[in-house]
Amino acid sequence: MTIALNATRQEWLAARLDLLEEEKELTRRSDALAAKRQQLPRVRIDKEYRFYTESGDASLKDLFGGRSQLLVYHFMFGPDYSVGCPSCSTIADGFNGFFVHLQNHDVAFTAVSRAPLEKLQAFKRRMDWSFPWASSAGSDFNADFSVLFTPEQQRAGGIEYNYRREPPAPEPLAGKTVGEWQSRDGEGPVGQIAAMTGTDVPTYTRDRPGVSAFELIDGAVYHSYSTYARGLDGMWGIYQWLDRAPKGRNETGIWWRHHDRYGTE
Repeated sequence: MTIALNATRQEWLAARLDLLEEEKELTRRSDALAAKRQQLPRVRIDKEYRFYTESGDASLKDLFGGRSQLLVYHFMFGPDYSVGCPSCSTIADGFNGFFVHLQNHDVAFTAVSRAPLEKLQAFKRRMDWSFPWASSAGSDFNADFSVLFTPEQQRAGGIEYNYRREPPAPEPLAGKTVGEWQSRDGEGPVGQIAAMTGTDVPTYTRDRPGVSAFELIDGAVYHSYSTYARGLDGMWGIYQWLDRAPKGRNETGIWWRHHDRYGTE
């Protein structure tokens, strides 16, 4: 694509106004999709899930904290990880700023991971995060909401993630959207991210990212919505900024890191 470098302000404004019409249409379409999300049928959750939190053991209903709505970020941090997934961590860097606003708008928010609570708390201190983070260790919660899979499912092609079935390993993988990228040392992108968590690719990709929404109605918990993979694009605060930068996302590999690791490698 060739970009004109000698445009007049009037030429720029004409092109900008054309783009503005498309942006407005995208906004209207986004509003319409949001309304459709809210109209999805609800599924009652009668299964008892137990979580470990800084305040003690909790049920799914307890995570609402007296509010009528609950948003859960399925954070990739399995029990064998040494640290949390750097991609999830990049998303989570924005949680501190907004979760308090959600909590004051009748919406509870928490991240949930399978790693033991002590491991989550240690990493949370390292990252200087304050948002709620619960451990689902020993619970079926992650598997039931399609963000945890077994080695057998990996080998046999039994993984259904993002509402589609994946082929048997080693083809799948959680980083499918960057599957065509090549890192500088020739290592695949998913392997590169797995190494940042202290795991190998199969171990790393048994856990997956996602967002799930729940509603409390007449004392019962209902599941209303879940999204995965590129459905999480809007949660990447940095991408919303990069999409407005002159060169856009400008990606040729895994460039992000845990925020305290830039300049150390």
